[in-house]
This record gives sequence, structure tokens and C-alpha cells, in this order.
Amino acid sequence: MFTFTGFVQLALVKKIYDLSKSTAGVRHKWSWAALAMGNTGGHTGSMRIPPGNGPHQVGCTDLMVGHTTEGTFLRLFYPCNTHEDSERPEWIPSQEYFNGLADFMKINRSISERIFNYLFGACKIPAFWNASFKPCGKCPVVVFSHGLGAFRTLYSAICCELASQGFIVAAVEHSVNPPHLNQQWMYHRPIKPGESEFPLRNKQVKQRADECIRALDLLIEINSGSPVENVLRTQFDFSTLENCMDLCKIAIMGHSFGGATVIEGLCKEGKFKCGVALDAWMFPIDEEIFPRVKQPIFFINSEKFQWVGNILRIKKLDSAFIPRKMITIRGTVHQSFPDFTFLTGNWLGKLLKLKGDINPNVAMDLCNKASLAFLQRHLSLERDFNQWDPLIDGKDDNLIQGTNITVPQSSI
Repeated sequence: MFTFTGFVQLALVKKIYDLSKSTAGVRHKWSWAALAMGNTGGHTGSMRIPPGNGPHQVGCTDLMVGHTTEGTFLRLFYPCNTHEDSERPEWIPSQEYFNGLADFMKINRSISERIFNYLFGACKIPAFWNASFKPCGKCPVVVFSHGLGAFRTLYSAICCELASQGFIVAAVEHSVNPPHLNQQWMYHRPIKPGESEFPLRNKQVKQRADECIRALDLLIEINSGSPVENVLRTQFDFSTLENCMDLCKIAIMGHSFGGATVIEGLCKEGKFKCGVALDAWMFPIDEEIFPRVKQPIFFINSEKFQWVGNILRIKKLDSAFIPRKMITIRGTVHQSFPDFTFLTGNWLGKLLKLKGDINPNVAMDLCNKASLAFLQRHLSLERDFNQWDPLIDGKDDNLIQGTNITVPQSSI
């Protein structure tokens, strides 16, 4: 089962669908490319998910274990060997993702399928599918948690960068509970009139943290050499990962609702040595857990998403003894972290708030370098990521130390 909800970039389909209805019966000769991409044309080679900048090629595979509510589903990114037959996987892994989004927005599936296939059907992830693992010493581990309306492939730029730098990354697909061998798709349940949202979201963030912990437990089993029965039966040989992970160097990372999952996960599992929260949505978290979070946390925010109440909750995690850092990337929006920011043209991207004023490659580069510097510092990595230490303190023309939000001193 997979969870979908309304995230802002999907307004794209609704807008195009509404326009197609408003012009029904009129024989205009407009193209999908001009409508969808504005001044940049259709999906071209220049509109792609950027590859990792590290010294390693990146491989990826999917792993699903268990057929109950205690099951685990994740996409694994890792340093790899490549050969001529290596293929790059599709960014949208299944047609059902398109159908689920269409049903959620109550639009015709056949029309949405045309639009999604035009926009993203040819998009590939810059990694090699089921490529063999490349031993490169003990790899640190990152568990990644996606946003509320996302899924495991939507942050491939970040995951590929980490894997290219020698990390093993488990991008969790949340709310995956496959009964038997048949996939079932669970669509978003909206808040009912008069229903309090916090109990629902709080329950979800606890479940998501548990799913991240189960993903970590699965990686620990693989590292120990225990055989895994992959329901998906991919060709990747998981036994090659035996004793290749550094289980003393594990971090958790996530965006938006996934940023809240980072905080919840750190509270629940001490094996996570630090966390990176990208534009964290703090609402789902019970503040009572804050004193129990003992690990370093790095908050990387966009300029346009945050507000006073959210920043105040982040600041409640400040500590005189535990490193808690926060920076803001100038010119960014909430959707500057998922891959959509690279795959839509400037006009449409800004209209739908998928792009900010900053070049998305510059923003992602800052995010990745700052994250790597923070991970080196708090996982005690012997790498050269400390060259980017100044970014942790916001020392760049495109960064703000702390937040751009003015918080009244009386509120702190």
C-alpha cells in the first residue's frame, strides 16, 4: 500500500486539466510542451535529476520484506560497479502513482496519464539499476524519510549524492503493508469536518519513525550476513553488503513531514547518531519528546516555507550541550528539496512554487555540502567534507544563519 496526499506540485495536473475542459470544442493548436513547460520547452536533456558529485558511481535497487503491517519497503542507494548493460531506472516507478494522484484530485485518469507521462515518463534516476555493490571501506548509513505526499523516489538527487560520496542510503516508502504478494494501494484520507488533525498526524509520525527503525534493523541484518527474502525478487545480491556498513555511523534524514520523522526517530532509536531535517514541519510532533532527543540535529530550511509558530517549535530543541544548527537557503521554496524542482521549466516551476528564485542546482549543492559537513562532524567520518564546515554556520552569500523569520523575543 502507498500513501498519497495533496502536495503543491500536483496542482500542475489540475490546472492543465481545467484548461483542457475550458477549451473543449475549440480547435486550438496548443502543445502540451508549451502549456506544461512555459518558456523552456518539454522534457529535455537539460531538465534532469543531477547525478552525484562524489567519486563513486551510484547503484540502486528496491527491497521489500514482510507481508504484514510490520513489513518494510525501501529503495537502496549505494556505491556501485557499472558495466555496459547497466540500466537507469524510471523516476516514477509504477503507473499506479499516476492513478492515485488522479483519483485524489478527482480528475480523469486517462487525461492525467497523458500529462504525467509527457512531463515525467521519460525521466530516469541518475543511478544504475541493480548494479553490483562496490566495496569502498565501511560505508556510513543514512535512512531517508520522504514528505507526506511523496514516495521513495522523489528525493533521488539527495540520495544519489550521498551514495556517490560513499554512503549507503535507505529511502523508506512509508505506509507499505503488502498482504500476501498482491499490491494494495491506500489513498490519502482527508481530515473530516470537525476532526482534530494533530492526533492523526501524531500517530502517523510515530508510525513513520517505526518504519525508519525497521529499515535500519533490516540493514543491520543484511550487514550481519543474514539472508533476506526480497518479495520483489530483484537481481541485486544483498549478500555482497555483508560487513560493509559502519553501524556506528548512522544518521536519519528527511523532508517536511520527513523532517518531523527525523525528530521522532532520534527520540526512539539511539543508533541514529544525528539527524538532518529539511524544511521540517513540526506540527505532528508531541513536544513532550523534545527533552529526550539527545543527538545533534541540523535544520536546513527554505526561505519561503517557514513561519513563526514552526520556528518556535524548532527553537524548543535548542540546547546548550547538544549541537543544534539551523540555516536557511535564500531564494528557495518548500519544494526546492524534492526532484520536481529540476524537472519543470522556470515559468511553470515558479507558478506552482516548485522553484524559487535561486538556481535549483545551486540550492541543492548548498544543501548537500552542508549536510555532508554536518554528517562528517557528528559521525566522525574521515573524509574531506569538513571543507564545507562554514556552510553549517550559514557562511555563504546564498545562506542565512538561523532563520529569515522574525521571532518576537517574548515568544522564545
